Amino acid sequence: MATRDKASNQLNDFKKKVNEAESVTTAYGNPISERSASLSVGPRGPLLLQDQTLVDELAHFERERIPERVVHAKGAGAFGYFEVTDDITRYSAAKVFSTIGKKTPIGVRFSTVGGESGSADTVRDPRGFAVKFYTEDGIWDIVGNNTPIFFIRDPIFFPSFIHTQKRNPQTHLKDPDMFWDFMSLRSETMHQLLFLFSDRGIPDGYRFMNGYGSHTFKLINQDGKVHFCKFHYKTDQGIKNLDASKADQLAGLDPDYSIRDLFNAIAEGNYPTWTLYIQVMTPEQAAACKFNPFDLTKVWPHSQNPLIKVGKLVLNRNPENYFTEVEQIAFSPAHLVPGIDSSPDKMLQARLFAYGDTHRHRLGPNHLQLPVNCPFKVRNYQRDGPMCLNNQGSAPNYFPNSFGGPESAKWAQALNPPFTVSGEAYRYETGEDDNFAQARQFFQKTLKKDEQDRMIANIVANLSNASDFIQERQVKLFRQVDNTMGERIAQGLTTLRRTRSNL
Repeated sequence: MATRDKASNQLNDFKKKVNEAESVTTAYGNPISERSASLSVGPRGPLLLQDQTLVDELAHFERERIPERVVHAKGAGAFGYFEVTDDITRYSAAKVFSTIGKKTPIGVRFSTVGGESGSADTVRDPRGFAVKFYTEDGIWDIVGNNTPIFFIRDPIFFPSFIHTQKRNPQTHLKDPDMFWDFMSLRSETMHQLLFLFSDRGIPDGYRFMNGYGSHTFKLINQDGKVHFCKFHYKTDQGIKNLDASKADQLAGLDPDYSIRDLFNAIAEGNYPTWTLYIQVMTPEQAAACKFNPFDLTKVWPHSQNPLIKVGKLVLNRNPENYFTEVEQIAFSPAHLVPGIDSSPDKMLQARLFAYGDTHRHRLGPNHLQLPVNCPFKVRNYQRDGPMCLNNQGSAPNYFPNSFGGPESAKWAQALNPPFTVSGEAYRYETGEDDNFAQARQFFQKTLKKDEQDRMIANIVANLSNASDFIQERQVKLFRQVDNTMGERIAQGLTTLRRTRSNL
């Protein structure tokens, strides 16, 4: 047993904590006199419906799976704290940032995006990086990825985009034509596409990748002054990635590689940490910005908007029960606290609705009363519904009232200043909003020569499985990023096509 890792030895570790086995009970707490047999008429006779031990067991078993997440279905979770190390109160009056040294409990869920719950951890895919802050002013969630950008900027495409990452509706197989057809028809995907097929497309576990809030948010200070903001958390373990061959090998040998790595690191006291930074931009700078600063396919250049250090995230506790604390944890970018607000980011605007709506379907209308999602204190006028754990006792359930019910938080009004909205309502197509400049910068300046080579090889291997006309259309887009890159991909596809034809 000494050679087994912490995850493999979990049940033995639990056994050491148990002095004497307790009596088994039904779900409603009644002791069960005999757990190893059903109630029957004689040893060979039929079962009796009055066997409530059996009925209780089967009825729960048939309902013990909730719908898996439509995206981010496979994931790992852990808990810890966020500690403020640097003063940013000039930008935000959120109490979570109020004093240096302040610690706030957090929960984090890492995930792959496109795969099902049983898929491998080492696939080429963005990684979800969602952080829940249990603050004194309620829950604050940053729901992001390990990339600072995303494939699309208009949420009308999100369901279609996710469909291309899933399975063909007839064959029920992953389909390269679906994936590359969409990419080649929506060129705003290019920036994220290059990131995905670079080395960072397959992180070496969750500890060795950065996290990003990705969206643009709004910070408000005590005087009501506004700054737009991006959140970044940089791994203190350093960036590590898997090459494609090692990732494929692990997918067969240890498909839960990333979950295992995170659990064992924390169990062994090797607590992973990330440093939280922000980028800020004044409203005046945003108005004068050459690109749309609320476009999720764009990054803010660090040379113009440098990183500002905020604090440290530390994960020091594994979940006691995966389903309770990880499968049922529910994040939403709409969960904001005074001093932090949303922005005109179109993808963010849609997610403000979509996440809560998903949780109400998947977990129920009272999902925020589950302990892992619950704020420290809730005072509102919502009542009843399935799985209601805290119905707020005898407090009035209507507003306004004359009987001591909760009232508006006057102190927070300065942190919700009015904002100007102008323009003609219309469906503005954004597909041609400079989709190649930042992708070109990423390829030519960010990636080293060997990283460029690997990225091109990864693209060729994957794109070669798509139909010829889709390959040609996508190569034209790659040439607009960098002509040499496009030519190398085209040559690679031709060579691979000839090789396959000779087999």
